[in-house]
Amino acid sequence: MARYRVGLETRERILAATRRLLSEFGIEGVTLKAITDQAKVGAGSFYNLFDSKDDAVFEVVREAVEAVDPDPAGAGTDSLEDLVDAFVAFMTGSSPIARIYLQLAGRGLTDPAIASRVLRSHRRRVERFADAWQRHEPGLDAIEAEHRAEVTLAALTGLGMTALMDPGFDMRAHAQRVLQDPRLQPER
Repeated sequence: MARYRVGLETRERILAATRRLLSEFGIEGVTLKAITDQAKVGAGSFYNLFDSKDDAVFEVVREAVEAVDPDPAGAGTDSLEDLVDAFVAFMTGSSPIARIYLQLAGRGLTDPAIASRVLRSHRRRVERFADAWQRHEPGLDAIEAEHRAEVTLAALTGLGMTALMDPGFDMRAHAQRVLQDPRLQPER
């Protein structure tokens, strides 16, 4: 039991070090050596818990996303508004981590392993938004719900990028308007 606790404590020290480095230096400043030095652990201890530096970085991003998730259990209780609010909270409240996530997504263009992780994350988010669209508009077929989810996420990602570059940009106000866009509303 003590060994398990030590492993958990080491893991948390590694993640805390990764968070600090990401916030202070961005993804370029995060190296295995910097993480292990900050966490005061050896490389062997690091590799017992993580396969790579990127795994530690992705875990930090996952935790930041989960911290604002309105339905972390995935029980299907989140509304579109909840999901939009969570997206806005991640992009504006976790801005160093949100920047890292976007940088990782960009690295996915040339690194198949990163692309696979980013796409997996995106597909889960699309599923969540599509489910919420179907709860929001009963009778909406799965294909249309997925399309609306992709369009909603594309708009939110663009707004998030703007918010990260322009501190005066009111992402929340713009994000609320996304759901009111007539192209996403049912035909009457």
